[in-house]
Amino acid sequence: MKLSRLKIFSAQLEIYKISTYTKSYDQKPVIVLGAGGHAKVVVEALRLNGRNIIGVTNKEKNLGDKFIGINVLGDDSKIFDYSSNEVELVMGIGALPGNNNHWEITARLESEGYSFSQVIHPSAVIAQDVSLDSGVLIMAGVIIQAGAKIGRHCIVNTGCIIDHDCIIDAKCHIAPGVTLSGGVSVGKATHIGTGTSVIQNITIGSDCLIAAGSIVHEDIESNVKYVQPRHIQ
Repeated sequence: MKLSRLKIFSAQLEIYKISTYTKSYDQKPVIVLGAGGHAKVVVEALRLNGRNIIGVTNKEKNLGDKFIGINVLGDDSKIFDYSSNEVELVMGIGALPGNNNHWEITARLESEGYSFSQVIHPSAVIAQDVSLDSGVLIMAGVIIQAGAKIGRHCIVNTGCIIDHDCIIDAKCHIAPGVTLSGGVSVGKATHIGTGTSVIQNITIGSDCLIAAGSIVHEDIESNVKYVQPRHIQ
């Protein structure tokens, strides 16, 4: 019985891989913004999905340089050498609390008619009815359960668990190792720090910063910096 189940799972996995790579041929080539640590993670996911990466942009590197084997195009102005109809963009600049650079660049390029591609690591487990909006980045090992909704340009980082019926509004960063229990709502532009756990049916407002390692067991209003007291014995 165990062996037959393993064979079935392996077959399903192979079908998923084939469908993922087949789909990539129909997608536009991409340009990745940024050439730092976050961009490395994004590029790896793109490669595993078989996406055609034209190059990366970074103002601190020169045309012709290489970034983990990919051509550096120059600064962001080089994006305009390509029509918005022929490429998609991928945000490879990390989103840090208190730094709006990530979101400002995204808004500016969207106003010029460019679109941002979703990036979903092949190891992510995502229920069939999950809603993922444009520009969403889903990293390795993420689990997103039934009924969840992830808004525009959210980052769901490595190893996060988003349980059933969670709603995450636009421009949120759910940092590595976060667990959201069922029915959690997160407002726009909120950062939930690494390793945080949120119990079921909690509402977290917009523009909040939840410190790493927090245990959230009560609703949090908007514009709150939530730092849980640490008790050292």
